[in-house]
Amino acid sequence: MQNSNTSKLILRIPQLIAYISASITLEPGDIIATGTPEGVGVFRNPPIFLKDGDIVEVEIQGLGTLRNSVRDSAAS
Repeated sequence: MQNSNTSKLILRIPQLIAYISASITLEPGDIIATGTPEGVGVFRNPPIFLKDGDIVEVEIQGLGTLRNSVRDSAAS
């Protein structure tokens, strides 16, 4: 439902890394979560929320795609 890329970030990636690494040591495998692009489901009319069986995908061009299935523990 949302589709964006790093060119739309307010701060560039090198700025984010510099800011974060001034406070903590970044290690291989660390993930920097930068927020969410436009199109958030809660602000749609009507609101749309993740539900059991949905698939969430995050892709990094040239690296790959991370896919996670949404599971409702109450539905089990």
